[in-house]
Amino acid sequence: MFKLKQAYNTKSNKGAKTLNRRILEKQGILLDVTAKDWEDAVRICGEILIKTGKVAATYVDAMIRNIHELGPYILIAPGVAMPHARPEDGVVQEGISVVVLKEEIAFKPGKEFKVLIGLAALNNETHIDILQKIAEVISKTDSIEQLKNATEHDEIFQLFQEKEEHRP
Repeated sequence: MFKLKQAYNTKSNKGAKTLNRRILEKQGILLDVTAKDWEDAVRICGEILIKTGKVAATYVDAMIRNIHELGPYILIAPGVAMPHARPEDGVVQEGISVVVLKEEIAFKPGKEFKVLIGLAALNNETHIDILQKIAEVISKTDSIEQLKNATEHDEIFQLFQEKEEHRP
């Protein structure tokens, strides 16, 4: 059905598994985006994952379906949403996309977001690893503000790259 790629290698000197490539590519970032509503914003975020070869179109439909069924559980920090679905919904390769909206959008009053981080994980292990990398980026208020106010792709790319380079 979907061609799954082996995403891990083993660091023999530390005995720990790590992703053997970056989770964010520069073409996975879109800035100053206008969306008509949350569903449109999530679809834009998912389409980047499709264009970068991370997921099939079925995955984007599952991301939106999850929010309809479970509510805005994807708000992971002030102004930051992380749409995702299950690996079997169409993940081809692990990775993320980042969308910064021109204006905030709300799932409902009090549930606004300006940044979307689309997540595609091959399994529970990569899901946790990618979540950890995202958490490292959004764990500081100044990093969230950098994401929200980014005007260049490199600003966002550097935020994630720095966290990946400083991991043990």
